[in-house]
Amino acid sequence: MYKTTKALVLREVRYKEADRMLTLLTESDGRITAKARGALRKSSKNAAATQQLCWSELTLFENKGRYTVNEGSVLEPFEGLKTDIAAFSLGCYFSQLAEAVSAEEEPEEELLRLCLNSLFALSRNLHPQEHIKAAFELRLMTIAGYEPYLHACAKCGNEPEAPVLLLEEGGVCCRECKTPEMGESVRISKDSLAAMRYIIGADDRRFLSFKLGETDLRILSGAAERYTLAHLGRNFSTLDYWKSVK
Repeated sequence: MYKTTKALVLREVRYKEADRMLTLLTESDGRITAKARGALRKSSKNAAATQQLCWSELTLFENKGRYTVNEGSVLEPFEGLKTDIAAFSLGCYFSQLAEAVSAEEEPEEELLRLCLNSLFALSRNLHPQEHIKAAFELRLMTIAGYEPYLHACAKCGNEPEAPVLLLEEGGVCCRECKTPEMGESVRISKDSLAAMRYIIGADDRRFLSFKLGETDLRILSGAAERYTLAHLGRNFSTLDYWKSVK
């Protein structure tokens, strides 16, 4: 059976001499695995459309739950990622995160929009990379069901004067209210807390439209990263590589 769908290539792995095994986040079926035969050959008509971090329209042949790419055309190549190794590695981190939180063949429309909007901003250098990274991580956690409760202190119920982000409980509290039973936490600033609230609550196309000074952005980026890694319970090689080249 043939079907045509739009898909973001989250990952590509060389298979045999000239094939690619692809992890795709599709518009119609969520995350699937597909083989692109001969995609590594220079003469392949599907070479460009099956590259990692490419947004493509693909015609897939499905047989007993296995997919093969029959035809492909590029919709958005995110060209800016190909000339900036730091941007590309951060994009690969985004794709690793998306793969980690998505389920096979389950609709992931909100996750797909987040990936595409973030890669677009990253490829065109619309914001600092730390800015896009922090926003992506927090939105991803919200989509995955780990949205932190940021409205008030988790203990006293007031607006935190000196806030800390609770990494395990998924909330915020005053520094003086924090107890050992609440687990690990990271200090954040008032402005970074305001940015976190904005990121989580904003429209899909506006979640990057916040402004922070250099210090507060650094605080936000560190807090969002630690929160994400704490809830996913693993490290990501692409994140380490981005840090080494940025």
